Amino acid sequence: MDIKQQAAIIKEEFENKINEVKSLKELNDLKIGYLGKKGPIFEFSSMIKDAPDKKEFGIVMNDLKNSVNTKIEELKSKFEQEELDKKLQSEKIDLTFPSTKIKKGSIHPLNRTIEEIEDIFISMGYEVVDGPELETDEFCFERLNLPEGHPARDMQDSFYISEKDLLRTQTSAVQARTMLKYEGKKPIRMICVGKTYRREDDATHSHQFNQVEGLVIDKKENNVSLSDLKGTLEVFMKRMLGENTNLRFRPSYFPFTEPSYEVDVTCFKCKGKGCNLCKDTGWIELLGSGIVHPNVLKMNGYDPEEYSGFAFGTGIDRLAMFKYGITDMRYLYQNDIRFLKQFDRRDID
Repeated sequence: MDIKQQAAIIKEEFENKINEVKSLKELNDLKIGYLGKKGPIFEFSSMIKDAPDKKEFGIVMNDLKNSVNTKIEELKSKFEQEELDKKLQSEKIDLTFPSTKIKKGSIHPLNRTIEEIEDIFISMGYEVVDGPELETDEFCFERLNLPEGHPARDMQDSFYISEKDLLRTQTSAVQARTMLKYEGKKPIRMICVGKTYRREDDATHSHQFNQVEGLVIDKKENNVSLSDLKGTLEVFMKRMLGENTNLRFRPSYFPFTEPSYEVDVTCFKCKGKGCNLCKDTGWIELLGSGIVHPNVLKMNGYDPEEYSGFAFGTGIDRLAMFKYGITDMRYLYQNDIRFLKQFDRRDID
């Protein structure tokens, strides 16, 4: 029997078997059975060493392999297409069905409050300045007129990373950095919004909270005074909490301002009539403010004989609580979807 006859017999046997294949698995088994090292085609190819005409044998061998591979690939494509058709049929989408409601996120109430604060002060000509949350003792205390050993540090010495580095306890550090940046030669009108850290954790305090600090510095000839501070804070509070909000200034003490004032606002719950929230006073303490201390100006490059200004600061978390009627500050950090989904609409003025 010559090589062409042997190749024809193998090809005929293969075609008979492939006609009985019903799945990709059976087809793969058949492919291994015929083209594998134990299959008839491999055994046939090993006969080349005894063939009288190796060139003719090679042509016959290649024709046999190509024929087998072609039929296998054709049937494989057929099975794959059939499986794809079945999958598409089973997974088809009826476009007439009502769609699944997509849950939309909402802006966090803190971010909503921050954006509103920035918009208010930008409209008044203020610059929004940023600074590092990991601060040095120098900027967090010393340049704000709180030298080492000052008693006012006790309530703020909190999260130290090293002997002289700590998570900032107030955004006032950015005021010092801004003054140094301008080298005592340029007027300043800025706010800084950002996170601060202290050892506090209860319904109205958190170990992490947000502050907004404001600073205005100008030459004395331009008469930056307490009346400017009061007018600025009135605009700020009325736009944040409503036009019926009133302010009350009380003398206080801050190392970085002199004179210093605590600022109370009308209780948002009782509108100034008196309730358990404001302890029947009609007022809630919200801001700290004052005229920038001459020592702070001098330490940060400004001549207190030529320049003066005012500063103020408030906690954004508490401001958000007053604005939205939130009773516990910890709600702002618990990521409870039941709480946060209440803020998925625009504020109505």
